[in-house]
Amino acid sequence: MARCIMIQGTMSNAGKSLLAAALCRIFRQDGLSVAPFKSQNMALNSFVTRQGHEMGRAQVVQAEAAGIEPDVRMNPILLKPTTDMGSQVIVNGRPVGNMTASEYFRKKRDYIPAVLEVYNSLAAEYDVIVIEGAGSPAEINLKQDDIVNMGLANLVDAPVLLVGDIDRGGVFAQLYGTVALLEPPERARVKATLINKFRGDVALLEPGLETLRQLCGVPVAGVVPYMRLDIDDEDSLSERFSQPASTGGLDVAVIRLPRISNFTDFAPLERAEGLSLRYVTSPAQLGEPDMILLPGTKSTIADLLWMRQNGLEPAILRAAARGTLVFGICGGYQMLGRRILDPDQLEAAGLSEVRGMGLLDMETVFEADKVQTQTEADLEPVEGLLAGLSGLPCRGYQIHMGRSEKPLPLLQGSGNVYGSYLHGFFDSAPILQGVVETLCAKKGIQPGPVQTLSAWEYRQQEYDKLAAGVRASLDMDLIYGILNREV
Repeated sequence: MARCIMIQGTMSNAGKSLLAAALCRIFRQDGLSVAPFKSQNMALNSFVTRQGHEMGRAQVVQAEAAGIEPDVRMNPILLKPTTDMGSQVIVNGRPVGNMTASEYFRKKRDYIPAVLEVYNSLAAEYDVIVIEGAGSPAEINLKQDDIVNMGLANLVDAPVLLVGDIDRGGVFAQLYGTVALLEPPERARVKATLINKFRGDVALLEPGLETLRQLCGVPVAGVVPYMRLDIDDEDSLSERFSQPASTGGLDVAVIRLPRISNFTDFAPLERAEGLSLRYVTSPAQLGEPDMILLPGTKSTIADLLWMRQNGLEPAILRAAARGTLVFGICGGYQMLGRRILDPDQLEAAGLSEVRGMGLLDMETVFEADKVQTQTEADLEPVEGLLAGLSGLPCRGYQIHMGRSEKPLPLLQGSGNVYGSYLHGFFDSAPILQGVVETLCAKKGIQPGPVQTLSAWEYRQQEYDKLAAGVRASLDMDLIYGILNREV
């Protein structure tokens, strides 16, 4: 069976996902076969495997960093929030229904056999399993029947690295307070602490580090600097939502829907030279961009009504009438049609029918059977502003409950309004270049150079940067000592 090491954090967004990805890359560079694992993930950014299974995006990143194909066994339970009180529950890649938080809390222990089965199957195939926890192990109100933090560590006998985020302040209180709230057997599993996202001179931290060692009774494995990397984020805590857009010749606005999902679809546009991408939540922020993007969402009807109520929908309709390029993906695509029907109340909006934006000639009906598939094909002939994309190769994946009128091309639309069910549509360098050149020609400016690397090659470069920065910051002898049960 594989050796394992677990990354737990003092809070959400402490950096567990990227640190787990870094360890996956480091162990792979050191000649070990390694797989990631997270028993339960809550995120709206998801992915579909080659076998048609849905899993969390963070474990996809970690698998890529490990040099292996994403496998649903790496994330057997995925929770996709539908409301503030409930989520769609996905087990082993397929939805089993919507549950309130209390319903899932009562039921989660029933999933332990499924979690252990897939974990053990991975452990039989790899040298090392890098496990990621969720939230904090010291959430004492949620510790009963835990299956993702110390509960899982106990089930698979995993040593733990405890990570704190210094960038958000109070890191010493975070780390010591977490250790102090653990039960003695749980505390014994913590083999080292780790400080993440540090900016400044590490020498200034040393007095605090020594006190932390004494209070927690374990070594500090390292202080990882704040690194600016372009690696897919897990969820809506993403820093890219709050970052100001860079100044560029092209202005692209993404509607930040309340339940936005798979916003990583737009990462390639962020890298395009001379293009400024920003996220907006109001008509005042929208302005008059060159392109408007409607992203995926877990609650299409509710988010469409949100746009209707806050004035974004009429602002987008006016922009479309002026000739602005409007592009929707997945849920955003569904919004562009004539009607959305939910006869079985599969979404939580409480409506069986809602009027769409009327910009595309189609209707969508939600059905219980969820589409989960990878797609690779050449684009059919395209009319209108994006006619230059006709015939270009396209690869991505589909995740949606709604069925729109058939047959549907991969890219539907004409004039200046388009939509697609395909996540990863802009990952193709020729498609990205075609969109940028079309926008530049329309605006009368020269396009800048487009990233020539494929999205996969670009991500591999970023994983190497991540691994180099983390390796240089950690006591790797200590990390291997923990992995080999010598500490």
